[in-house]
Amino acid sequence: MTKSLKSLIKAVGYTRQSSAANVGADKDSETRQRTAITAHARAHGYEIVGWYGDAAVSGADPITDRPGFSDMLTRLIANGAKTVIVESPDRFARDLMVQLTGHDLLKAQGITLIPASAPDFFTEDTPTAVLVRQVLGAIAQFDKATTVAKLAAARKRKREADGKCEGRKSIGEREPKAVARAKELASVRKQKPSLRSIAATLAAEDFLSSTGQPFTAKTIASMLA
Repeated sequence: MTKSLKSLIKAVGYTRQSSAANVGADKDSETRQRTAITAHARAHGYEIVGWYGDAAVSGADPITDRPGFSDMLTRLIANGAKTVIVESPDRFARDLMVQLTGHDLLKAQGITLIPASAPDFFTEDTPTAVLVRQVLGAIAQFDKATTVAKLAAARKRKREADGKCEGRKSIGEREPKAVARAKELASVRKQKPSLRSIAATLAAEDFLSSTGQPFTAKTIASMLA
């Protein structure tokens, strides 16, 4: 029995042509894919509320690099659909790793992916699928560890070269002119000025802190250290 329109599950259809030779009104690739998707939707209680596709896109290209697929992702929430129907797994992606990573991306967004030719393809945890996910996870972990190690090595080289890499800038780095003037005032031999008098002189010469206030005696001491 056919479901009423109100009870139909909203879905979108996605098509992909792998080469420019398959694109065009006189080609049957997109027509064939739409026919298969529409037939599956009608037979299983889905309402196709939008069509998206990528023309001349390789099945090995990551889904995030496909303009049509990216456009579909940004609009899925807007039209209320949480299901994507494709003709077959290889129309979604021909490369197994791209298939699985693409599916996992959609799943993380709460989106169901259904190939009309094999509806359970992405829901079955086959040994091959599990192995590939484990390998991809290990690669991602290795890449992260490698990046962390590279950044640590870069920070070490910078510390060795400049004496400092991270952390808050010193008063000398933030206020080099004020520090130079404070040291000049402190070098007076006849009457060594106090920290407060140096701060007052700096304020009179418009050397102020970042808050617009005169430097404190403690800050002056840091300048002279």
